[in-house]
Amino acid sequence: MSDIHSTPEGAAPLGAQGPAGDLIKDATTQSFAVDVMDASQQTPVIVDFWAPWCGPCKQLTPILEKVVQQAQGAVRLVKMNIDEHPEIAQQLRVQSIPAVFAFKNGQPVDGFMGALPESQIKRFVETLLGGELAPTQAEQMLEAGAAAMDAGDIGAAAQAFAAVLQEDRENPKAIAGLARCYIASNDLDRATEVLGLAEGKLADDPDIKGAVAALEIARSGPAEPENDLSPLLAKLEADPKDHETRIEVAIALNAANDRDGATDHLIESIRLDRAWNEEAARTQLLQFFEAWGPMDEATQAGRRKLSSVLFS
Repeated sequence: MSDIHSTPEGAAPLGAQGPAGDLIKDATTQSFAVDVMDASQQTPVIVDFWAPWCGPCKQLTPILEKVVQQAQGAVRLVKMNIDEHPEIAQQLRVQSIPAVFAFKNGQPVDGFMGALPESQIKRFVETLLGGELAPTQAEQMLEAGAAAMDAGDIGAAAQAFAAVLQEDRENPKAIAGLARCYIASNDLDRATEVLGLAEGKLADDPDIKGAVAALEIARSGPAEPENDLSPLLAKLEADPKDHETRIEVAIALNAANDRDGATDHLIESIRLDRAWNEEAARTQLLQFFEAWGPMDEATQAGRRKLSSVLFS
């Protein structure tokens, strides 16, 4: 068995096929020194150890290829079928696949085992390169959709999210974004239909869970934001411990996009009687947080207020 750091006899010199070769290629035990060891002297090389019988490999490899292509030549991908070429994997002590190693200057510098989502693979490559990758066309469309939503242009947002879904029907951000467009248009049936695209593991995606929470809030709350809360506020003034009315006020304020006001009323209900109706106020507040998203300023401020009440 030849050592992985040696160049096999008869291998092509670096100038013939090294870093100038294809971005993605299949390697053999004999070509590994040129395809990986020599090539990584100039350009980082990611090695994907896989086998035809490995289900997770079939999920991982297309994502690796996509991210490497996105890097536009800054990194290369070499794939090795360990059934046909087991020697290199054995020397690297690969015990399970998929197994991924990153090489720089002829040395393995990083790696991971198992199938990872695209976001984590992108971070893996960005760490390897020491900088962020340029956004893909889909990412640009998602950003455009989010910006249109923030600007209140629901039609433009829906078009952007739908365009991404035409190319990738399992993109969780596009599914969640389009569903939120329908929620904002009060077309809750269409929102439900779109969220039906999120099956299996997609259902656990934070964006999907947030859109589902927003849909549940829309179904349980008023069809239109309450313009005059005076009657409800008068009831609260007469009885500050009227938790049912306070939650109703919070839901109406959220519908009017007054997230801070909605949070404050629910926090007050929790402060007065946390256990009321099986902690209904806290449950409602957590649903708001999920619907708004973890990075929303109202969510972050609300979590600090909630912690202050719960642990005071």
